Amino acid sequence: MPHMYILECADGSFYVGSTRNLDKRLWEHESGLGAAYTRHRRPVRLVYCEEFTRVDDAFAREKQVQGWSRAKGIALIEERGAEDLPALSRKKPRRER
Repeated sequence: MPHMYILECADGSFYVGSTRNLDKRLWEHESGLGAAYTRHRRPVRLVYCEEFTRVDDAFAREKQVQGWSRAKGIALIEERGAEDLPALSRKKPRRER
């Protein structure tokens, strides 16, 4: 089954990806054969994943989540979605100088 997944890297950053085979892809990231981003930030830990029936849906979700702020990503990981995600999507008002 296709998945969208989020990894927490050793430096505390997050990596968002999608794959047809989650177990194989996690092994690749851990072995240094995954993305260049995670290769230099090992070890990595799976902190979130969603399962899809279609690869293109998993890829679309990956791209959506990649565009989110760190705070919104953490809310998703902590499964605080229904109450927190909409508020985290709103832009903050600009400060006057």
